[in-house]
Amino acid sequence: MSTVTQNDPSEVPEADTLGERAANLVERDIIAGDLVPGARLGIVDLVQRYEIGATPLREGLSRLVSRGLIVGIGQRGFRVADIGREDLLDITRMRTVVELEALRLAILHGNDAWEAGILGSLHQMRRHIERTGDEFREGAPDFDRLHKGFHTALLAACGSKRLLTAHSDLYDQAYRYRRVMMRSFDSGDKFVAAHQSLADLVLARDLSGAQAMLGDHLRSTLDIVYPAGRGD
Repeated sequence: MSTVTQNDPSEVPEADTLGERAANLVERDIIAGDLVPGARLGIVDLVQRYEIGATPLREGLSRLVSRGLIVGIGQRGFRVADIGREDLLDITRMRTVVELEALRLAILHGNDAWEAGILGSLHQMRRHIERTGDEFREGAPDFDRLHKGFHTALLAACGSKRLLTAHSDLYDQAYRYRRVMMRSFDSGDKFVAAHQSLADLVLARDLSGAQAMLGDHLRSTLDIVYPAGRGD
């Protein structure tokens, strides 16, 4: 496993078990780029790195396998999942299926509290960007939480825990690609305006318009990170 810089443990979400904490720690370092695609994850190295026992580490790694961030390599342990156009295309297809259906159900069943949640999450993201100017970015914990919170708020009234769990896992799997895509935003105002337009369609209960814009939004990462005609 490559040598990487230790991050602040306080940035890791609280966990109920050591296995969950191990998963959170490894996930943090994968999406931050400290554990690079293809890097081997040796149990002994990870025990020393995170100061967590081998058993909860294996439990945590198994959780990340199911979420697509790492892969098992037979009896030899685990490695960080590779990235590439085909992987992002697969993630995008799955996100489109999951999120367009969840959005349909949310628009059908959403109430005033759901609408308030969308407006509140958009407001928090806007205020964060106003404070940070055009320096907002994926990888900053506050921004990551607010950005994911907005997209989750759009779907929150779908009534399906499994759809929301699938959305959350796929959103996280796309994170390493989205960090590259976010470099195309040179203006916080443009970023907020894009999300405001999506929220407006959802709150207007314009199903076809909202689904079309969300689909374009999801495909934008693929189009920017892997433009047509360019190889991996």
